[in-house]
Amino acid sequence: MFYRDDRLALFIDGSNLYSAARALGFDIDYKKLLSEFASRGKLVRAFYYTALMENEEYSPIRPLVDWLDYNGYSLVTKPTKEYTDATGRRKIKGNMDIELAVDAMEIAAHIDHIVIFSGDGDFRRLTEALQRQGKRVSIVSTIRSQPPMIADELRRQADAFIELDDLSDRIGREQRTRPPYEPASGTDDDGPEDDDA
Repeated sequence: MFYRDDRLALFIDGSNLYSAARALGFDIDYKKLLSEFASRGKLVRAFYYTALMENEEYSPIRPLVDWLDYNGYSLVTKPTKEYTDATGRRKIKGNMDIELAVDAMEIAAHIDHIVIFSGDGDFRRLTEALQRQGKRVSIVSTIRSQPPMIADELRRQADAFIELDDLSDRIGREQRTRPPYEPASGTDDDGPEDDDA
């Protein structure tokens, strides 16, 4: 439950939210997400957490990160770490759980309601600690994906669970559809030119 005079803070585990939305078949419109939660109370801060690969010339997440940084989000990033697992396979790690937990505990004194966008069970203890300080904690994730993207213990601990799929019409990005191809009349064309594809 949200109250209009609540001071809200959003904590978005970027990779977790991305995976949950993808599993449900939609993309997040972060401008709409900000508006949606600003309409539910007094939005004090919206944090977005993601790890970035340092040595890549171009990262597909870079345009999003830059946009978020200029449009009302507090960005928290760190470089990914590369390691080799026990089987000799190269792995990349970029966990942001500690950063999110520390920031949530630091801002808690100035907030009434904290919304965590993640289904990671590691956040159960953070949720419990925030509740002991008298804060309400809502978790945004999904149980409608296969498998569900939220840990049961986190869902049980939260004051409220918000199904991400139920928000899709309010925070989902408009799907850009291409108009169907129609060849010009009088042509013998079977489809688009190769250089248009």
